[in-house]
Amino acid sequence: MATEDITSGEGIHLVRLARTSVESYIKNKKIINYNNNSNKRAGVFVTIYHINKINSQKNLRGCIGYVSPPLNIYESVVVAAINAATGDPRFIAISEKELNEIIFEVSVLTKPSLIKLENTDLSLSKIVIGRNGLILESKYGSGLFLPQVPVEQKWNIREYLTNLCYKAGAPSDAWLLPESKLYTFCSLIFREKLPNREIYAENA
Repeated sequence: MATEDITSGEGIHLVRLARTSVESYIKNKKIINYNNNSNKRAGVFVTIYHINKINSQKNLRGCIGYVSPPLNIYESVVVAAINAATGDPRFIAISEKELNEIIFEVSVLTKPSLIKLENTDLSLSKIVIGRNGLILESKYGSGLFLPQVPVEQKWNIREYLTNLCYKAGAPSDAWLLPESKLYTFCSLIFREKLPNREIYAENA
């Protein structure tokens, strides 16, 4: 499915669904049984940020997603949201008192495309910071970064690739190894501006 198949209204609904799913699970230990018989399938990631009340700075609080989920996009968001809130191994589970201090972001991914890069500036220009997410599959492991990550971290393209390798548990130049596979993808991003407030499409 192409991201063009997701309307702004559907994207807004996905963010609301992510929040509702987490609130239901944390408050009542209930998983929403959401099935609208949609046949739309796409990779989805749910990212949760904590908003500092003093300076409005946002800090990552959880991020889980699926590149090729077996469920439809709505069911995938329910599962990803709950796992991002309670199952991301980098963080402790989100508590009920935090629910009004976090914002939800849903990224809908295009189908990843295999890309071959050489260690030249011309070849690396195929990757556009802020537009292209990356997936690395190597003999050491695999790693993925959403398109917004290098923007938030202020990485250039080489830093982007280096950190992708590190995330995969691989040496910094693993993306150049002939047996490694590098994929690129784009995404539509829908996000709350403030906790439980207006939702907008970042790149609509």
